[in-house]
Amino acid sequence: MRVAFVGKGGSGKTTLSALFARHLAGSGAPLVAIDGDINQHLAHALGLDEDETFGAPPLSSRTGEIKDHLRGDNPRIVSREAMVKTTPPGRGSRLLRLLGDDEVHRTHVREVGGVPLMVTGAFDESDLGVACYHSKLGAVELYLNHLVDGPGEYVVVDMTAGADAFASGLFTRFDMTFLVVEPTRKSVSVYRQYQEHAAEFGIPVAVVGNKVTGEDDLLFLKEHVGDDLLAHCVQSSYVRAQEQGREHGELESHNRRTLDALKAAVDARTKDWATFQRHAVEFHLRNAAAWANAATGHDLSAQVDPEFRHGPEALTRPTARA
Repeated sequence: MRVAFVGKGGSGKTTLSALFARHLAGSGAPLVAIDGDINQHLAHALGLDEDETFGAPPLSSRTGEIKDHLRGDNPRIVSREAMVKTTPPGRGSRLLRLLGDDEVHRTHVREVGGVPLMVTGAFDESDLGVACYHSKLGAVELYLNHLVDGPGEYVVVDMTAGADAFASGLFTRFDMTFLVVEPTRKSVSVYRQYQEHAAEFGIPVAVVGNKVTGEDDLLFLKEHVGDDLLAHCVQSSYVRAQEQGREHGELESHNRRTLDALKAAVDARTKDWATFQRHAVEFHLRNAAAWANAATGHDLSAQVDPEFRHGPEALTRPTARA
């Protein structure tokens, strides 16, 4: 199951992404965490020292190689240049299994704090004025488009802040989206934006309240979020100590129960491969018409394979490659 954490900047979505990923890893579940935020802090939230660097290349630094691997011998994709971030898999494409023995996972995954992690890459000075961060997130979208994740497997993505997460079709790549909301009017306004966009495409969203200090905070969230409030985290001395580089016991029991509730909500979802593929094709055709046809010089609607059916059965077809 694919899980995204979104929310207003500073709401704590990176911290919750890290706590949830470590919670899953502690249960023995196979998972990959991905830092898809413009501020690349997930590795440090998982335990990487501030003076250490992540030991694998970012996905965005090898997008061309990732495209070459994933397109395999799909005859509908004539070159890496003609493959864009929304290009869906078809017959002949290489599909990925979570943590499989393939070029993408071997190259880009490193373990931090017991959690296998991939990073998108930072937005740096060379990008100023010439690129947007969503061009880097294209490698994440390609990865998720070609991934066949099985029961009990998890992908946890720390997404960009605010409603900016809707600037690409990446928001449709998840089985569950957790919207982290603080008990403030600004944070609630981001919730309203996100919920409106998500509802248009039937994207499941659950709210996780964060930094709740008392009954007034909880009542505020219930008033403005209502039944979308799945669970909440109380202000955490454990997290603050971790952020300050100090060891401080264990995560509070209430917050551990919240992580249990998040996992239960994810596990209760039913994988809908048909809808996943329908959204992939829809957003690919949108991007093709809006910019990608002109950028590549090809009619990219021809990349859609009408006979392809995503999911575990695609791995067993003789034309599929993994």
